[in-house]
Amino acid sequence: MKRYVISALCLGLLSATAAKADTATGSQAFGMSAVQGAVGKYGQAIGSNVRSMNPLGNFGGNVGYKNSGTGNIGAFNSGTGNVGAFNGNSNTSPTSGNSNIGAFNGNSNTGQYNGNSNIGAGNGNFNGGNFNGNGNVGGFNGNSNGRGNR
Repeated sequence: MKRYVISALCLGLLSATAAKADTATGSQAFGMSAVQGAVGKYGQAIGSNVRSMNPLGNFGGNVGYKNSGTGNIGAFNSGTGNVGAFNGNSNTSPTSGNSNIGAFNGNSNTGQYNGNSNIGAGNGNFNGGNFNGNGNVGGFNGNSNGRGNR
């Protein structure tokens, strides 16, 4: 993997997971807009660089096993710009399940703009309607929202 791609991924993960300490409660507060922006930016940058790294880049730019979509790294990914494994699968819209980092993110969403830009594992899955399960950090967040349209 090229050095600037690894650097971009590391910088994206560090900036996306940077937290401010809440001195009153001792908890951590994450800025979701910053997380979504960082994941989307670096996920797409990684995806666009995959074509130059992959000897089969002219066939879709995926690295790994059984990937579809564009710019996925890992295995069993669909969508655009996913890093990890089992991301962005079985979505009814191409606007869902994109730019995830980790594993088991952005899967089986119906509607549009669901399960995007998650970091960690088990985020943004099984959402219905529109604009659900996006921008989560950690594990098992933003799942099974808005199921009335499913």
